[in-house]
Amino acid sequence: MKYLRVAEGWQISFLEADCKTPLKRKLCFGSPDKIMELARKGGADLTSASRCDLENGISIGKGGVWLNLTAVQYGTLR
Repeated sequence: MKYLRVAEGWQISFLEADCKTPLKRKLCFGSPDKIMELARKGGADLTSASRCDLENGISIGKGGVWLNLTAVQYGTLR
């Protein structure tokens, strides 16, 4: 999952496992808290260090996080 701060809020995009091919599904959130929630629900590793990295990315307005999606979650994105 990649995220970027835009005028409307936070633009969220997703990549295939090859890290090159974008999925068509994009999301837009009004709050950075939603990014944290999506990361948690998507099975992202949110240990202390990785959570700090995610929070830092949010503070600078761009970043990414690896999700560990279930087959159902992945199917919903596709």
